[in-house]
Amino acid sequence: MDLSNSIESNEAHPTKQIFILSGQSNMAGRGGVKHRHWDGVVPPECSPDASKIFRLSSHLRWEVAREPLHHDIDAKKTCGVGPGMPFANAAKERVGVIGLVPCAVGGTAIKEWARGTELYESMVKRAKAAAHGGGGEIKAVLWYQGESDTSSQHDVDCYKESMERLIENVRADLDLPSLPVIQVALASGGEKYIEKIREIQKGIELPNVVCVDAKGLQLNEDNLHLSTEAQIQLGHMLAQAYLTHFLG
Repeated sequence: MDLSNSIESNEAHPTKQIFILSGQSNMAGRGGVKHRHWDGVVPPECSPDASKIFRLSSHLRWEVAREPLHHDIDAKKTCGVGPGMPFANAAKERVGVIGLVPCAVGGTAIKEWARGTELYESMVKRAKAAAHGGGGEIKAVLWYQGESDTSSQHDVDCYKESMERLIENVRADLDLPSLPVIQVALASGGEKYIEKIREIQKGIELPNVVCVDAKGLQLNEDNLHLSTEAQIQLGHMLAQAYLTHFLG
């Protein structure tokens, strides 16, 4: 894959510590979204920082990161506040310049992230583009997905193997065998099977995989998506997990 023309000159941007944001709608961000409209409220914890926090656009160009981070990635849905900006603001003082790579798409099941699918291949392409030409070093995948797999026993039965294979494939395809993965245990989903998916998520025992638990965080009126305040809390939880487990 030729990435020589994909990324604008890195001279304008410092070398970044790169984090891949992936999964489904709660990673893409629905904080402040009601009736398919985002209220536009950006709390201080989600504020842009033109010197420290960048995002990779859908056109593979670095730009100053600002909410909603996934507006051109999860483009068929209305995006609002997600965990990416509060994560970056909480981590930047210790991590340095941060490059966020939004990849999450709402309503997607784990099978849609298998190697060879459009979503998976796009995520790998974007991650490689972000690091290309000295753009930075990929430090971790932040993963929040599973609500779409809480509707049947069949989905539950497949989830653990599918999630572990996803992690192994991403590490292999990025040639980063020890790449940290921080996944989120669900806060919402189909009531019948949500606890089974959560148990699987908390029970993944691959090396360099940690889990933060979103259970109990405030939801929007739809009882599915995290509120703006909850997204800030989750971003801080993700930052603390990264700083504790992976930044010596």
